Formats: sequence, structure tokens, C-alpha cells
Amino acid sequence: MQPTYLKISLLALLAACLFLPSAQAQLTTPPIGGNKKASVSEQIGLTTVTVRYDRPGVKGREGKIWGTPLAHYGFQDLGYGPGQPAPWRAGANETTTITFSDDVRVEGKPLPAGTYGLFMNLGEQETTVIFSKIVVSWGSYYYDPAMDVLRVSVRNQPLDRSVEWLTYSFVNQTDSSAAVALSWEKQMIPFTVSVDLVGQQMASFRRELLSKPGFTWQSLVQAATYCLTTSRDLKQGLIWADQAISARYVGQKNFQTLSTKAAVLTALRRSEEANALMAEALPLGTMNDLHQYGRSLLTQQRSQEAYAIFKANYDKHPNQFTTNIGMSRGLAAIGKPKEALPYLQNALAQAPDPQNKASVEAMIKAISEGKTL
Repeated sequence: MQPTYLKISLLALLAACLFLPSAQAQLTTPPIGGNKKASVSEQIGLTTVTVRYDRPGVKGREGKIWGTPLAHYGFQDLGYGPGQPAPWRAGANETTTITFSDDVRVEGKPLPAGTYGLFMNLGEQETTVIFSKIVVSWGSYYYDPAMDVLRVSVRNQPLDRSVEWLTYSFVNQTDSSAAVALSWEKQMIPFTVSVDLVGQQMASFRRELLSKPGFTWQSLVQAATYCLTTSRDLKQGLIWADQAISARYVGQKNFQTLSTKAAVLTALRRSEEANALMAEALPLGTMNDLHQYGRSLLTQQRSQEAYAIFKANYDKHPNQFTTNIGMSRGLAAIGKPKEALPYLQNALAQAPDPQNKASVEAMIKAISEGKTL
């Protein structure tokens, strides 16, 4: 049997626990109001964009969402906080936030990297999207226009189906842009985020080449080739191409490094130097190296030079699938399609797989019909 003083102590402890202030400890429960927490993230170029929000549901209120207290038009006094007119919270519960890992443009206007509260001044046809320094609050009760960083205006878009739970998604993606779209009930509100992909990539190369990737000639060739294909900062591309050849402990003279520097020199209109480098590179090239170089010359519409490369490759590696294909492309490019057919017939018999066989058959058909390869 427990002593009386022990029973009293236990009762006192239980009473103290029951009357502890709720702020000291709360159990984890789902978001209030039946809303759902969510986040969505996507990479645009090298920039990561993340939206964190709470998702209210339509819950049978079709036609009673927009322009009502659920998603009110304009700025309104929400009846709490400082009483200052506020825009819509663009979600539910806590402030919706959007994070950009790098500087971006929103609807063409610059916005620095960082996390922002996302609010919307809704209208029937047009909405102003607001990016605010307020990122930790409840809804938009404490919205302050002095904390705005950027405002952009966008057109609302009707949807042909109803979206039950408010959703943010990324639509209309390109390599350097995407629209962040809020969809709810039968309306979508998109705003376009774009990045300077080439500028970001160049800055990334500069950083990375100062560390481990910079200790391989392959990385330097990759960076120089990017300058070449984007026609961006060719002088920097030439520096990287030269380092791929001659940097201490890293540089190597091989077909890839020499031909890359030659290509950059050609783009800089230094043809004589480029030709000298290619004369040094060609004897170092493998069958596939020379074939791909010939293909690159064809894309530059340098047909005679391409044919000369394909011919040299064939002489070095006669009657191979790759060199037969090269000869057929080279001859067709200089206006001798009939002479290309025997090489294609040989290649057809040598095709290493069904996909290559089908490709050769298509080339034979194109030549037979008088079409170009």
C-alpha cells in the first residue's frame, strides 16, 4: 500500500501537467482546416526554385472561391493584425514562400536570390504577384507594403477542369525559363521565371575549374566547347582550350584538345593557326574521332573539307561500317550521290544493330529518290 504523501505527490504532478500552458509543448497534428502542406521544386537552368505552401480544397464550393473571402479581390482589411489592407495569401495557413537559389527574372524583372513571401492582389482578369521580405507569418494578416521587393502583373487563365486542391506547378518549361502556376478550382495564375543560363554556366565553370574538375583536360575541353557552341566569351574559351593542351600536370596533346583549340581559333577567324593545329591533330585521331570531325564540318557546310576527312579516314580504316557511312555522306555532300550508293550497300551488310540498319536503309532510299542525306 502506497503512503498517503506519495499519492498526494502523484496527484499534484498530474494536475500540474494538465494545466501546463499549451505553448510549452504541443503534439504534432495535420494542418488546421483540413488543408494540406506541400512543396514543389524544379531546376531552371542551374537555379533551383522551390515553393512551400498550404493547400486549401474547393470542398464543394465551386463558383464561390474567387472574389470571396476565400480568395478575395484587391486589398482588404482581414479583421486581424494591424488592420492594414492586405492582399490574398496565395494559399492557406502560414505565408506561402518561394525560394530562388540564384538571381532570376520574374516576368522580365530582376529579383535577387533568396526566399520571399508570396502574396497576390487578385483581380477578375489580372493579378499582381507580390514578392515580399515577410516570410514567417500567418497568412497575410501582417502584410506590409514597405516589405515588398517586387510586383509583377500577369493575366489570369481559365481552366477547363476543376482543381480540387490548390496546386503550384511548373509549366511551359524551356532550358532557361518556366512558368510557376497556381491552379485552383477553374483558374490558373502563372508567372514566368527566367535565368541567364549561359552566364550562370560560365560562372559555374570558372568556379569548378579552380577545384578538382580543373585537374583534367577533359573538363577544360568541355568548358571551351561550351564557349564555342554558345558563341559566348570565345577568348575565355581559347584560354581553356590552350590549358587543356599545355597546362602543367594537366594538359595533353591529343585529337580532342588540339581540335577543340582549332575550332575556337576558327570561330575567332584565325584560320591559319587553326589549320596548323588540325594538321597536328588528325594523325592522332581514332576512326570515330575523324568521323565525328567530318560530321561537324558538314554541319558547318564545309563539304569539301568534310569529304577529305572522310576519305582519309577510309584510307586508314578501309571498308568499316563507320568509314563506309562517312564516305557516303561525304560524296553526297559534294554532289556525287550515285557514287555514295556502293558504300551504303557495304554499310548495310555491316550494320551492327537493327537501328543502324534501318538508318542505312533510309539513307539508300533518300539517295534513290534524289534527296539529300
